[in-house]
Amino acid sequence: MKKPSSKIREEIARLQDQLRQAETREAERIGRIALKAGLGEIEIDETALQLAFEDMAKRFCGRGAGSNGKARGGAGSKAPASTAPIAAGATERNDSEA
Repeated sequence: MKKPSSKIREEIARLQDQLRQAETREAERIGRIALKAGLGEIEIDETALQLAFEDMAKRFCGRGAGSNGKARGGAGSKAPASTAPIAAGATERNDSEA
């Protein structure tokens, strides 16, 4: 038996709400850990910080950076070369936090 479109829309809305809640929980967890590591105090471009997080995800999850389904920015979105050592040093000294 096929579902009517109204039931499918209700199910989609319910799943979208669940997704928002899950993303909020994940963001709060990552945010708390980042603040403990001192990332709230550094001056860094948001794009560069995102690239550093993607590199860290690749390191710990064994997957390619940017595999979250979202496309990266254009040519101007490359992180400065000085970002990688900062991110690597921050993650190495706080491995027990993750």
